[in-house]
Amino acid sequence: MIVNEIPVLPERLKLLCMAKVIIGVHGLGNKPPGPLLEQWWRSSIKEGLKRGKYKVSLPLFEMAPWSDIIHKRPQDPLVDDPESPYFIDEKYTEAQPDFHPGDNSTRKKVVDFLGHQMNRVFLNEDLTLNYSFITDAIISRYFNDLEIYYSGIHVESYEGSATYREVIRMRLLDKLIEHRKDDIMLIGHSMGSIIAFDVLTFMAPEIRINTLVTMGSPLGLPVVISRIAAELRQKGISDKRLKSPPGIKGKWYNYADILDTVAFNYRLADYYNANSSGVKPVDHLVINDYEINNERNPHKAYGYLRTPQFTAAINEFITAGKLSVKERIIRWVLRTPSPFSSSPARILP
Repeated sequence: MIVNEIPVLPERLKLLCMAKVIIGVHGLGNKPPGPLLEQWWRSSIKEGLKRGKYKVSLPLFEMAPWSDIIHKRPQDPLVDDPESPYFIDEKYTEAQPDFHPGDNSTRKKVVDFLGHQMNRVFLNEDLTLNYSFITDAIISRYFNDLEIYYSGIHVESYEGSATYREVIRMRLLDKLIEHRKDDIMLIGHSMGSIIAFDVLTFMAPEIRINTLVTMGSPLGLPVVISRIAAELRQKGISDKRLKSPPGIKGKWYNYADILDTVAFNYRLADYYNANSSGVKPVDHLVINDYEINNERNPHKAYGYLRTPQFTAAINEFITAGKLSVKERIIRWVLRTPSPFSSSPARILP
């Protein structure tokens, strides 16, 4: 008798059916074409693994790009005019061996104090925002993409009229749905961390995420916290503290350079409680060593993606539950449809 369905599997066998995948969500501003940006992210990660002497191979890595939704023409590697809006002024470059970060211990004390005071001043007990005209002016001047994301302005999408926020979120949602049966590490840089948090909280709470990584994240800023809380209230949820997205089952690592002004309130563990799986942000101060033309940018993704702390986390993700040869054969069998069946076997319940 031919059986078209595989019965419910024990947890270990479920893991055998899962491939590891890393998904990246980029940050603010116009970007190079998607394939080039993906290549540069991959190169940064590999550089970190090489520097850390980790003997692992990078699993499938894909990005959920969204800058083209706002910026209709990408940055162009063939444009050599620095005055052109399409000139790539911060390309991927390997870390310089003579990089010296300097002593930022005094700045850390100042940032820790001011960050706590800022949220106390701008956030009410119910996470509504005080002095919104100030934060709105800052966002309008320095964070144009974020202003558009929160604006409610409509853009013509493939499905008809939808807001920029809805279309941007759908990019990541589609990617997560595509890999919903895989073991996922999700990396959000800068505004990408907001998109990742929002999608995992409001659109895909049931999708299992092994590890969430945020880097250079503004999730600790009062305006962002208040926006998340407002959307939760619209869904009938009113808490005095936000929570980690429910689908994160393993870890949430948050990385920030003390000089990164976008991640000024870097201590996300102060503002986000654990989810039902006990996962809450684990904050790490790191040194972002990105430099180009003798100019340092402590917010750049390429620098974050090769820090020793992130590299250790990605090695942990890659090697956790590493399969034996026998287990890899079993996974191949489980993931291969039967040649005697007209319909594919159902792998997971």
